[in-house]
Amino acid sequence: MDSDALSAARTLLFVPGDRPDRFAKAAATGADGVIVDLEDAVAPARKDAARAEVQAWLAGGGTGIVRVNAPGTPWHEDDLRLAAERRIPVVLPKAEDPDVVARVVAAVAGAPVVALIETAAGVLAARAVCGVDGVVRAAFGNVDLAAELGVDHADHTALSHARQSVVLASAAAGAAPPIDGVTTAIGDDEALRDDVRHAVRLGFTGKLCIHPSQVGPVNAAFRPSEDELAWAHRVLEAAQAGGVARVDGQMVDAPVIARARSLVALEGISS
Repeated sequence: MDSDALSAARTLLFVPGDRPDRFAKAAATGADGVIVDLEDAVAPARKDAARAEVQAWLAGGGTGIVRVNAPGTPWHEDDLRLAAERRIPVVLPKAEDPDVVARVVAAVAGAPVVALIETAAGVLAARAVCGVDGVVRAAFGNVDLAAELGVDHADHTALSHARQSVVLASAAAGAAPPIDGVTTAIGDDEALRDDVRHAVRLGFTGKLCIHPSQVGPVNAAFRPSEDELAWAHRVLEAAQAGGVARVDGQMVDAPVIARARSLVALEGISS
């Protein structure tokens, strides 16, 4: 997965790094990317074995993104060496210090990096973190951040400011729009829909998934509606005519045209 594909991804599905029986199944779900997880999904005693399983998967032609263990842990450097050798994208947990993030980017030899912002310090430093050369986009770690703040990770209001901060930081840094965090209520379709609708309203363009059943609904939720696409095409047609134009009673100017172009671009990605 190159930087452009990672920037446009709507769904990134986690799979435990020590469950090689699930790697191919995850890749077949229709997710835009699969994150083979060496961090939270793997017990400390299984870290080295998980890394070996991921190495074997990649050596055999498998693809994916690897979530490495956080800086300062005993497994971090070995995880980075794996990513560098295979030139695969990295999800970096506990991203909060831009200097540390820059060292990770250097260590993985230019492979794209997703900065997982999941601490209070990370939220406050998000502009600098997202601005590190090599960071393609940020992801929002709602569960870890909520635990640090002592709030419910499913509470939209409690984490709204933090989410908006990451969206603003991404835009200010010129990074791709961020990826929202997980919905832990597996099988609760309404909770999933509510979470994605909230993420879309705030400016997220992708979501982390923890179960294959979430992939289809999330992909669909990030797809522009027929009404949005029809509006976008009307705007672009009006813009081609030149001069001052109006569409649906509203003036068409440069920001409106940019929004229309972004929707049409999403139409191509999701078709």
